[in-house]
Amino acid sequence: MKHLTTRPTADGLLLRPFEDADAPALIEAYRDTTLRHYTRTPVDDAEQAARWLDVQYQGRAAGTRYAFAVLEAGELVGNVVLKRGTPGAEHAEVGYWTAAAARGRGVAPRAVEGLTAWAFDAFAEDGLRRLDLLHEGDNDASCRVAEKSGYPFARILPAFPPYPLDGHLHSRKRLDTTERHP
Repeated sequence: MKHLTTRPTADGLLLRPFEDADAPALIEAYRDTTLRHYTRTPVDDAEQAARWLDVQYQGRAAGTRYAFAVLEAGELVGNVVLKRGTPGAEHAEVGYWTAAAARGRGVAPRAVEGLTAWAFDAFAEDGLRRLDLLHEGDNDASCRVAEKSGYPFARILPAFPPYPLDGHLHSRKRLDTTERHP
């Protein structure tokens, strides 16, 4: 299948599937308190990094999760992921994080845009029509990333455990998709 032989591209960044060798960089990235605040899976040591990587590998094998390490000049600066809870569904979710040292340089919008273009291309024949980007309501930086990446604000999502605050839903439709009205 096409999506297994291609990968996203982004200006000035390398996006590739995660590898076991990324574990030390993951541990370092997760030392950042901001990243830890907005993510739910701690990565404090080699064992937790191995579990985190295993989730990525299992998701890719199942066709439900396509996570990519975002590298700039050979350094891990972020993560972008396409989450397809149900392969063949018309919608999927985009997620990401950026390492503290890389924030403010446009890494996240470039990586999200690259993942978005790849996802709509790779899964068009599989029925993918819409991508959603969700974040906690107090994460203003994620709102900016969503907007810069072409994901307009759609609505507020009520708080739901484990997320203590209301969230924001941003959505982007594939450009060649037209609305169908009854």
